[in-house]
Amino acid sequence: MDAEALGRFIDERYHRPGDCLFRMEVLPEYDVSSDEEDFRRWLDGATKPTWSRKQPWLDTLRRERDNGQISRRIRILSAQVTDYERYACDFGYRYNGAYEEIRVLHRGEHEIPPGLIERDFWIINDSVVVTMNYDDRGGFQGAKVADSAELPGHLRTRDTAWAVAEPFAQWWGRHPELHRKTAA
Repeated sequence: MDAEALGRFIDERYHRPGDCLFRMEVLPEYDVSSDEEDFRRWLDGATKPTWSRKQPWLDTLRRERDNGQISRRIRILSAQVTDYERYACDFGYRYNGAYEEIRVLHRGEHEIPPGLIERDFWIINDSVVVTMNYDDRGGFQGAKVADSAELPGHLRTRDTAWAVAEPFAQWWGRHPELHRKTAA
């Protein structure tokens, strides 16, 4: 599935009150064209995302939450947090966290439980796993629905990681050295 087909696939299965969506993110950097302008702005010192791009996504997350849908995410961060990871925290998770539950496992700070499936994937309603494929630079190469035999291992990974991961807002609050410095 390409990105558009993946979006449709998720939307067809995640739209009713009580529906649950889980995302595991593990790459140190993603080469996402929709992020390109904001990532460049962040690198240049911007302190806020481009609202014309960000606000529609926040509106979608808010509508889903208000509809009773549950969105959860775990982000495994590099021991030395990359610029892209800092950007994702600063321009992404700190805003998205108002509408979805986000937890962090920071290598070297949190113990990464053994046996986790350390790849990007989605779990929809505890019944469907979609694995994500990326190139060496974090460019999305496609997604595929995993065989049903893979579901138990992905659920175990989600539940094990969720139990030990730290809520994003708490972790971010403890790490001001990673925050974008604002002009006085």
